[in-house]
Amino acid sequence: MNVLLKSATIIDSKSEFHNTVQDILIEKGVISKIAENIKNTSKYKEINLENLHISQGWFDSSVCFGEPGFEDRETINNGLQAAALSGFTTVAMNANTEPVLDSSSNIAFVNSKSQNHAVTLLPIGALTKDSKGEHLAEMFDMKNAGACAFQDYKKPIENANMLKIALQYASNFNGLVYSYPQDNSISRNGVVNENITSTTLGLKGNPNLAEALQVARDLFLLEYTNGKLHIPTISTAEAVDLIREAKKKKLDVSCSVAIHNLFFTDDVLTTFDTNFKVQPPLRIQKDVDALIEGVKDGTIDLVTSDHNPLNIELKNIEFDYADYGTIGLESAFSALNTLFSVKKTVSILTKGKERFGQESTTISEGNKINASLFNPNGKFTFDTSNIHSKSKNSIFLNTPLKGSVYGIIANNKMILK
Repeated sequence: MNVLLKSATIIDSKSEFHNTVQDILIEKGVISKIAENIKNTSKYKEINLENLHISQGWFDSSVCFGEPGFEDRETINNGLQAAALSGFTTVAMNANTEPVLDSSSNIAFVNSKSQNHAVTLLPIGALTKDSKGEHLAEMFDMKNAGACAFQDYKKPIENANMLKIALQYASNFNGLVYSYPQDNSISRNGVVNENITSTTLGLKGNPNLAEALQVARDLFLLEYTNGKLHIPTISTAEAVDLIREAKKKKLDVSCSVAIHNLFFTDDVLTTFDTNFKVQPPLRIQKDVDALIEGVKDGTIDLVTSDHNPLNIELKNIEFDYADYGTIGLESAFSALNTLFSVKKTVSILTKGKERFGQESTTISEGNKINASLFNPNGKFTFDTSNIHSKSKNSIFLNTPLKGSVYGIIANNKMILK
């Protein structure tokens, strides 16, 4: 692939061209030249886009694509296309498929479906067989087949000894173990945050305590085992404080937060719109403030879209019975760009690849191009026309956002809107 990008603002703090406007010549997928003005003597395709900005390729640590088993919700091919048009060059795919991704053959299947795409797909293997929490899955075999980490998606490991053994076993091959932060004995059947809003609406509440207790337990187990732990999608101020203290102790822990938990509070639930039914639930402003501070000070390592496509029949029913989840790839950049500066937004989206065994590639001459292209300016209201996923269950529908994505250049391929 040969292409010339014209007048691109480079946002890459590790590049010598950071915060400058440059032409970028790409030949055979490699950045051959960066300069203020490059003449197109070879007659390559030129890309001239309004207020073009470019950064290292973005990474999302939690996406669901349905396939195998739930292709009506989303396929791997269309999911990767949606990721590309949303600016992501690498995504980690969850194991909540049918069958569950709990064996090396299942991991190999997912890898085969994603071959030769511009977006790199990193499959996450199930931590336990069928994600039932009873027996450890084939972690080592899955690691060898290409699994980047292990988790039972949205299912806490209730048996503390199971998580202890998983951390100890995975440490033999530098495996990353997820533990979903919820104590089901406390959360029980709660569908929204336990607060005045839940009481007013007559909905069962899921208290902050359920998350804090599980995080505290998991951090004790991590300290005991000297393992490698990732806590996905935290949502409470208490969890932020616990993880901050664990990092001061030098424990090998990382964590993430879903973008919608930074953006919305449980006040939006008054309409009973099931797109706002997510897990963990939307919390109160105190929690949102603590999460944003955690992102800013580095306590929270990753921000994820937690992209989870669902059929309309799973959402267009009574709130109590609707499934949890929202798509989020298409709104990720614009939502973060609404909350943070463009430089902070890019920093957030480009973090965390190393945790999953992937290298970051700077925008510098001689490097393979792995980049996201975007325009940080311009306000709009997010609607279904902005959605590329097969499912449309977006929490951000009808929400004013800022900035837009043009696409990506990665793996010697270019995908633009």
